[in-house]
Amino acid sequence: MVQREWETIKGFDFKDILFESYNHIAKITINRERYRNAFTPLTTWEMSQAFSYCRECQDIRVVILTGAGNKAFCSGGDMHVKGRGGYIGTDGVPRLNILDVQMQIRRLPKPVIAMVNGYAIGGGHVLHVMCDLTIASEHAVFGQTGPKVGSFDAGFGASYLARMVGQKKAREIWFLCKQYSAKEAKEMGMVNKVVPFAQLEDTCVEWCEVMMERSPLALRMIKAGLNAELDGQAGIQELAGDATMLYYTMDEAQEGGKAFLEKRKPDFEKFPQFP
Repeated sequence: MVQREWETIKGFDFKDILFESYNHIAKITINRERYRNAFTPLTTWEMSQAFSYCRECQDIRVVILTGAGNKAFCSGGDMHVKGRGGYIGTDGVPRLNILDVQMQIRRLPKPVIAMVNGYAIGGGHVLHVMCDLTIASEHAVFGQTGPKVGSFDAGFGASYLARMVGQKKAREIWFLCKQYSAKEAKEMGMVNKVVPFAQLEDTCVEWCEVMMERSPLALRMIKAGLNAELDGQAGIQELAGDATMLYYTMDEAQEGGKAFLEKRKPDFEKFPQFP
């Protein structure tokens, strides 16, 4: 295992997560090892802040999401704070703000890798499904618990999972609440690569470094394109927004704006019309 210096990203006072960077890679670590990295409203709020920073920061090219220790990636919502209406934070308000984090991962215009270092169960299983890529240690375990504890995720946790593994297998995962090895998860299409735990971080960083050699705009557009088919009108809007951003970098778009400010008709005929 390569010894690399992860630096804490400054400007935050996080209690439940670690937020670090290395060579243009951000790493968000759920730091509740005692609770198998189960999340509370505070955890998910901090994750949301970190993902927002990753979107805005020009220095971040790829994001890794993981859990502390070697037992769990994330075991879902912390049942100790589950109440009526959601998970209850220190303010007494029930929330399901993990859904916002799911959408942030989906909409982040940069690749997100789930570095699964142990149990990815319940809401933690959905988190890894939401990531663009999943690399797992050999001892990682995947599965759902929702129907066993009076919970479920009928959104991306069901529909996107079914696109990965097929309708029959997705229903098995949810209806039976079985647990699956990393090897089984890879065979069903939920995991990209399985490696020994000692090689897990190295492999994730290697994949990040390869992606950083690719065109960031191309990766952004293909992620939006892959999402659009499943996300309906919202996915089309996201893809269209990226296309608009790309168009605004072109001379043709600049001509329209300049002509308006100069109070003249734009000359669009000088730009090519490709077949």
